[in-house]
Amino acid sequence: MRLENVKAFLAVAETGSFQKAAKQRSVTQSTISRQIQNLEDSLGTPLFHRSSTAKLTVAGDCFLAHARRIDREWAVAMEEISDLMGGQQTELCVAGIQSVCAYQLPPVLQRFCKEFPQIQLRLTALGSDRALKVLRDGLVDMAIVQNNRLLTSTAEMVIDVLYEEPIQVLMSADHPLTQFEIIPWSQLARYSQVVFKDGYGMQRLVQEQFRLQGESLHAALELNTLEAFRGIVRQGDLITLLPQSALQEFDADDSLAVRPTEEPVIAREVALVTTQDRLEIPPIARFRALVHQMIATPQMVERLSA
Repeated sequence: MRLENVKAFLAVAETGSFQKAAKQRSVTQSTISRQIQNLEDSLGTPLFHRSSTAKLTVAGDCFLAHARRIDREWAVAMEEISDLMGGQQTELCVAGIQSVCAYQLPPVLQRFCKEFPQIQLRLTALGSDRALKVLRDGLVDMAIVQNNRLLTSTAEMVIDVLYEEPIQVLMSADHPLTQFEIIPWSQLARYSQVVFKDGYGMQRLVQEQFRLQGESLHAALELNTLEAFRGIVRQGDLITLLPQSALQEFDADDSLAVRPTEEPVIAREVALVTTQDRLEIPPIARFRALVHQMIATPQMVERLSA
């Protein structure tokens, strides 16, 4: 069923004449007749009595309310799509890994809220796997995550790598490993660790590096907040491996110590992920541009613009 046929039906029903309906619709009478015939063929029954005036049949009268509803719904849909593509959306939803939400994103959020005060900005801190799932499910407009090409390699995804950062060791200030300026992997393997919960890219990254070094990772505890990591590690012998951005405030804490690992140093890529169709919407495109401007490193910006 074509919308133009429904509109032709409404015009004939309103005017009571094929000729007047054609004039109202700015088409020929033969076009109106063909459109009504096509609609009647689709429904399998005549909709008008063809006489000096076009009177509705019983089926036509039944269809009239549906046709009006179809026409209204189409008008509403067109208006909403027009508003969306014109930047008139009511909210923008972002999912991000915890360190980005805590340290990198706040200036971006403040700038965006000033530029788009009419848009409700919603930010949710999630592990990378979960953030990408809610993006694929359409629950958020973009995700800022630890890049995982196995989860972002679909054709509709747009991936911008923003920066790369090393993974370092966090421990209590009196931990035995503080004797090392650069901690050997063999020494790391001697101590039990606090790790991110399953579904966080950091856990996989650390486990993979221990495997490559031929060492075993002894995971004593799983957590999912940076404050919890800090609280547990300062209490005793447990250590953890965290990205540099998550450690930036810990340097001022005298109860904690941070050390790099020996080569090979693990690094993680942080990327913004969205879909191509979302970038057609002006506020989403603007948020992406602000992230590039305020978070991405110069090297990554150069790569993105190449």
